[in-house]
Amino acid sequence: MSTKTKQQRGAPHPWVDAWLEHLLVVKGLSENSLAAYSQDMLQYHEFLEVRASSVETATDQTIFLYLMFLRQKGLTSRSLARMLSSMRGFYAHAVAEGWLEASPAALIETPKLPRTLPDVLTREEMDALLSRPDLSTPLGFRDRAMLELLYAAGLRVSELVSLTPLDFDSQTGVLRVFGKGSKERLAPIHALAQDLLARYLQTVRQAFRPVQDVLFLNRSGKGLTRQAVWKLIKRYALEAGIRKEISPHSLRHSFATHLLEGGADLRTVQLLLGHADISATEIYTHVQAERLMGVHRSHHPRSKAPAGASKTSRKDS
Repeated sequence: MSTKTKQQRGAPHPWVDAWLEHLLVVKGLSENSLAAYSQDMLQYHEFLEVRASSVETATDQTIFLYLMFLRQKGLTSRSLARMLSSMRGFYAHAVAEGWLEASPAALIETPKLPRTLPDVLTREEMDALLSRPDLSTPLGFRDRAMLELLYAAGLRVSELVSLTPLDFDSQTGVLRVFGKGSKERLAPIHALAQDLLARYLQTVRQAFRPVQDVLFLNRSGKGLTRQAVWKLIKRYALEAGIRKEISPHSLRHSFATHLLEGGADLRTVQLLLGHADISATEIYTHVQAERLMGVHRSHHPRSKAPAGASKTSRKDS
């Protein structure tokens, strides 16, 4: 690991630094993920220092007090769960390496998370959003191709901005996508997205005078940032009259929701989203449940029975 990388992460303790090294080399986590873990552990270390404690001497009570401290600072249950996940991962590694006999974070209960979806666009809203970029300009054509890909393949914005021209196979209409932990998956895209992407590569991309080997470029010929894509989506959403709080991830959620509404099964959606565990996809189960209930109401013979039909009359014997 380079000195620059270590300094960027700001590992507060040799054990933490060794854990981050393990996540990078063995687990293959991205620099963004490593930076997030490092920041979580840095905050935890600062809390321990104030209380004259350390990662070696912390107990389950210490971690519980830390979570209460974060709660008082206004952190949400989701943020607390992420912090606890970082500490669990760190202490599990410390136990595996023989530095500690047991993890003080193992028995701490994870804060309950709300099982809610962020705002999902309707099909009409999605059509309105996709129609906003001006295809007659290089920037507009680029933006339309990006929006179509986000929705056609359910991409994370980090996956979108890291695509290269060679990741698109125009013969099969498939994208090669590198997701979390550099895990590769093949994402099929529909004919319209294929056509837009092929035209962008053939005639539009060169107008940006590429200096980096990424698919979507800014005016300087360099790759777009996640923040730039977020701002573009916010702008087009406002132009389309969409008042929901949306982000690039909203298009990914809309992709999954619309697939399930159309009859796709949860396992297929899991593979298309690149979720390693089906539990990550189960947030969409309410969509599948509503569809199944609709099918049941439409086709079950008793659902069509007239009111009172269940009451059978009997003659007195």
